[in-house]
Amino acid sequence: MALAPPMDYAGSVSSGQKHLGCFRVHTSSRLQRVDYDKKSRTKQLVVRAIFVDRPQLDFSNPNWKEQFQEDFGKRFSLPHLRDVIDVEPRPTTFSLKSRTPLENVNGSMQESWNGYVNDDDRALLKVIKFASPTSAGADCIDPDCSWVEQWVHRAGPRKQIYFEPQYVKAGIVTCGGLCPGLNDVIRQIVLTLEKYGVKNIVGIQHGFRGFFEDHLSEVPLSRHVVQNINLAGGSFLGVSRGGANISDIVDSIQARRLDMLFVLGGNGTHAGANAIHEECRKRKLQVSIVCVPKTIDNDILLMDKTFGFDTAVEAAQRAINSAYIEAHSAFHGIGLVKLMGRSSGFITMHASLSSGQVDICLIPEVPFVLDGPNGVLRHLEHLIETKGFALVCVAEGAGQEYLQKSNATDASGNMVLGDIGVHLQQKIKYHFKDIGVHSDVKYIDPTYMLRAVRANASDAILCTVLGQNAVHGAFAGFSGITTGVCNTHNVYLPIPEVIKSTRFVDPNSRMWHRCLTSTGQPDFH
Repeated sequence: MALAPPMDYAGSVSSGQKHLGCFRVHTSSRLQRVDYDKKSRTKQLVVRAIFVDRPQLDFSNPNWKEQFQEDFGKRFSLPHLRDVIDVEPRPTTFSLKSRTPLENVNGSMQESWNGYVNDDDRALLKVIKFASPTSAGADCIDPDCSWVEQWVHRAGPRKQIYFEPQYVKAGIVTCGGLCPGLNDVIRQIVLTLEKYGVKNIVGIQHGFRGFFEDHLSEVPLSRHVVQNINLAGGSFLGVSRGGANISDIVDSIQARRLDMLFVLGGNGTHAGANAIHEECRKRKLQVSIVCVPKTIDNDILLMDKTFGFDTAVEAAQRAINSAYIEAHSAFHGIGLVKLMGRSSGFITMHASLSSGQVDICLIPEVPFVLDGPNGVLRHLEHLIETKGFALVCVAEGAGQEYLQKSNATDASGNMVLGDIGVHLQQKIKYHFKDIGVHSDVKYIDPTYMLRAVRANASDAILCTVLGQNAVHGAFAGFSGITTGVCNTHNVYLPIPEVIKSTRFVDPNSRMWHRCLTSTGQPDFH
């Protein structure tokens, strides 16, 4: 399968594509384009694998692979304070002092703990060697789908640090919407900073607004203050969308004498943090800007999973189970659940898989038709005829082409979506009424209930690791980076590489195939 030429690529559908029935799908470093004819709703579904990060390579050159790996290494190198200012390292103050020397067999003593990460340590970004471009989920660079090593920096504490902890003032800010685990990350950042010896830690209230709203004062943070904040959902510091002028924020950072700023947020927040980082570099400030990716949608590029996602999927189970009981108990009952997921269907897909009761799973990445012999409504008829009831799970961003666009945006610049849940509810009711078949539709929208709960055990562990690694990265002198998990390994990534696009469900992935097998749904096109 030959690879298609690169497409326009800016993290969202370009203006020239908005009128087309086309969704752009990015998984890891691969972009897919799913095309369909909106007017005729044809049965054609074309998925083409495109490696968007691929530079213009001459594959006839026997050294193309080395060239790609060299370019990849440059792009994924981590910005450091040494790049713009003259700063000398010092031995780290981070140690696990409970560890004691061990005695070798020859009687000499050895250090029992060697927990520092070398700056040259790397982890593989991709681990599967695909035998063919047509393999499920194939992520190819060249037409032959050759194996190419792509290494990223390993996260963790370093032996050398670039700040004097006793003089450091560190700030923490949470931006965007709520997400389970925010308090866990805040708590762990504070505890780890104190482990290094930092005494001056403050929280910035209500996102970037806290830098310019006079009535929002800094919140002093310490182990005593944050000890139990992880027992509740929400954000101890508050959240908000949008922000001030980048120059004004950096002015505020200078006025507050912040040396480190830890920013918790999604793609938009990361873009803002990167702009702050660049302005700090321009001014040659010894300020480290480190992000922790926060989104329950699990849509941050290149990362296995973001904190809050597991908790959201677990919380969604209660809504799905309620809808199932309602549908199963009613005569010709149809349960309909709308879950969060503006452009990515990870929550809906994983919630459908884990429940085992969902008959139809609809996500933004996979187009579907409602009417006609291959439509969702006809399949619902079949389910009512054969099972007597049905359960539908839909992501909030799915089927937006059926709804009138308002062109309105929220404070973060996100387009305000139409309500696909209400639209489906009405369509189902009218359809069964038109064909003379009784139906009892039960619609559940648990949207904000997924965001406000406390992190579950899995997410709490992830938050702990991310919070610790954020602090390690700042003390190591890195700035303009984010920390996450790639192929089970904790890594640091330069912010520009994770905000190039949203991460999407790959319709050719094994996980989506598993979801289709679980639901038994046909192709709705």
